[in-house]
Amino acid sequence: MNVNISFRHFESTDAIKKHTRSKLEKLQRYLREPMTAKVTLSIDQRRHVAEAQISSGGDHLEAKESSADMYASIDRLVDKLERQIQGIKGAVESKRRVAAVAKLAKVAAPDAPLKKRPVKKKAPAKKAPAKKAMAKA
Repeated sequence: MNVNISFRHFESTDAIKKHTRSKLEKLQRYLREPMTAKVTLSIDQRRHVAEAQISSGGDHLEAKESSADMYASIDRLVDKLERQIQGIKGAVESKRRVAAVAKLAKVAAPDAPLKKRPVKKKAPAKKAPAKKAMAKA
């Protein structure tokens, strides 16, 4: 795991570096391949901003968070990234399950013809009743 942390508009501290690394290391447990993270911590007009770009295999994730406290920004940033990773992982698992079910269906009945859905025929359109001419009295 490779984590690059850069600071903008304020001095770096070991406590913030350690906090950021420990939070990002927890994300590695969700990923199969080693991740590379680029984190930028900055202060913009009294707002503490944390930005991150993570690459792991073919997955690329980005998130940005700001708040009044740098530690809170980092925590929220990691929560966003965790949700993104779990969403990607859920999509992959779903595709695997669908493929496995399709494979089992082929193995169970390899020579059986595929069933076609019955096609509903549309009913013929009804003609509107002709308007009767009003008789003048």
